[in-house]
Amino acid sequence: MITHDIRSYAASRKILDRGREVLRAEADALAQLEAFLDDSFSAAVMLLEATKGRIVVTGMGKSGHMARKIAATLSATGSPAIFIHPAEAAHGDLGMVQTGDTLIVLSNSGSTPELTPVMQHCRNLRIRIIGVASRVDSPVMQAADIRLLLPEVREACPSNIAPTTSTVMMLALGDALAMALMDVRGIARDSIKRLHPGGAIGLRLTAVKDMMHGGASLPLVRPETPMRDVIMTMTSMGFGAAGVVDDFGRLVGVITDGDLRRHVGDLGDGTAADVMTTNPKTVPPDTLAEDALMVMNDNKITTVFVMEEDRPDYPSGIVHIHDFVRYGLS
Repeated sequence: MITHDIRSYAASRKILDRGREVLRAEADALAQLEAFLDDSFSAAVMLLEATKGRIVVTGMGKSGHMARKIAATLSATGSPAIFIHPAEAAHGDLGMVQTGDTLIVLSNSGSTPELTPVMQHCRNLRIRIIGVASRVDSPVMQAADIRLLLPEVREACPSNIAPTTSTVMMLALGDALAMALMDVRGIARDSIKRLHPGGAIGLRLTAVKDMMHGGASLPLVRPETPMRDVIMTMTSMGFGAAGVVDDFGRLVGVITDGDLRRHVGDLGDGTAADVMTTNPKTVPPDTLAEDALMVMNDNKITTVFVMEEDRPDYPSGIVHIHDFVRYGLS
């Protein structure tokens, strides 16, 4: 059994206060960074958009970790990018950097000696350099063609040593570059889907036409179908719902478990037309899974019919809430 005394409560409050203090410090740093953005940011995005080769991102230590993340974010949003370790670069990896590339260099102080060989190699190849540092007169910024200046703020570390606020700013700046570049390049959801065929993002961007049940699996009845047969269709198909189609095959209504409860008196001798809900919620075939799931959640329904692309009144499939769960969405 865990017990708490006054001392443990005081310690807990102190820890909580410290956590909030760190978050405030980093939030304040991001606010200052936002105010620091100027035309150099726009110039950097336009340079990245014009890059014929790859975007090469480098940094040492914690800045290197941020550089890896920035390169990954750029690649994931349609801008081919790689991370190069500055120490390894000086031992042969400089061959990864070629004419046509653009270099992004991260260093809070701007004076990291391991970055010098990388920057010199890029200067020799006439590769443009975007520098990210907090000191405008530092070697990194002096070597850069475009300078993205970070505000000089204290680290959240009490000794002002451990990179905290500085790395948060680098990471946020990298995200800002990637998102702005994504907009400039007109990268849309379809492009992101191609770059993320697997994982949670790929699942969210899957079209419902690729996960729906169609053909003989469609639970369809006619308006004049007796309710006892409608219930048989609903239970045998396993969706807990049935679509009602007219003589031309157009969807004119839907019957769900909720409709059965609301019309319990009509189940004995009633027909589908007596019980169905008209104007049911439907989705087009190219609707993304996450959007279809939102439609279902917003309308508190467990199934939704997918309509034909060229004939939006005609059902081509159905998806159930369990399909999204099976795909890892909920």
